[in-house]
Amino acid sequence: MSDATLHATEPDPDDFAVQISDQIESFLVAVTEVAKGDEPGSTVPFLLLEVSQLLLAGGRLGAHEDIVPDERYEPDLGPEGDVDELRENLARLLDPVDVYSEVFDPYEPRKAPVPARISDDLADVITDLRHGMAHYRAGRTTEALWWWQFSYFSNWGTTASATLRALHSVLAHVRLNQPLEELDGLDTDQGMMGDETLEFEAGKVMAEEIGGPLGMRPAQRQ
Repeated sequence: MSDATLHATEPDPDDFAVQISDQIESFLVAVTEVAKGDEPGSTVPFLLLEVSQLLLAGGRLGAHEDIVPDERYEPDLGPEGDVDELRENLARLLDPVDVYSEVFDPYEPRKAPVPARISDDLADVITDLRHGMAHYRAGRTTEALWWWQFSYFSNWGTTASATLRALHSVLAHVRLNQPLEELDGLDTDQGMMGDETLEFEAGKVMAEEIGGPLGMRPAQRQ
């Protein structure tokens, strides 16, 4: 994982750093393209695919031994890039399935679900990944890998995993032709929710109503 990797004329495709950076770059480019809204009917399937592939890179980082940065203090990267436009575009494309409920830590007993947004989650993940990519592009390969590994455990791994589950749920409801019940009043400014708040109101949001705007049809049994 030498920093010389970036400056090689032909980077070794078998190098761990090159493979991870390629997977992350692919995710960044793909989600940015999806957010442009050129193919709104494919938003959920495309995002499901991209988040799944990103989590493969995360799993490899998680299984790798601890990566130690070369410098004691992280070099200053300047101001972070703005992701507000991407977030807003994704929220518009994902309406009405953007908001979902998630248990933050499944190993904390009696932890109540919290509301979240897929669009917020993806913007958050992209911010983390871009931060590491800035180091990588500056030739600080070990710093980039350290950041991606650290933030995988501390933030984007959990966030991307929750997002994947939400996207999978939406697509499964549509493909299996099952009603998708509505969370009554669920929004991300509510904070912690009790059991009564999480009661679903059946029948108002059906799989075909979600599948239609997203351009998806349920699978037909042969």
